[in-house]
Amino acid sequence: MFNYLERNKVVLVYLPLIFYWLLLFILTSLPSQSVPSVGVNDKLEHFAAFFGLSFLLYLALSLQKKSPLVRKNAFLFTLIIASFYGLLDELHQLIIPGRSCELIDLTADILGAILGVVFFKIVFLKLFKREELPA
Repeated sequence: MFNYLERNKVVLVYLPLIFYWLLLFILTSLPSQSVPSVGVNDKLEHFAAFFGLSFLLYLALSLQKKSPLVRKNAFLFTLIIASFYGLLDELHQLIIPGRSCELIDLTADILGAILGVVFFKIVFLKLFKREELPA
């Protein structure tokens, strides 16, 4: 399974990550009145968004070959990148009408990122009996 992902990583990993991340940025750049409500708690939306982002980002960092250091430490780099993006996103929302920068939102982002990577490591890797995907 991972060999297949590695051979087709541009289409199966990198493009979904790019599109997902762009969608997150677009949705958080819209005034709050412009974004349809999905009927769940705002913090759960933050959690779910960063769960998905970290899942895709961890997969991408694990499959890249340009930096052995990043590949070996994909877990840590994913958490650093996702957390930093969460912080930037919260600060960015200060200038968006109807949005605000809240520490609790950043906390939900970071928790979503942590559990997204943990989910990937525990469930996904065990299901597919990972062969050479690092840490």
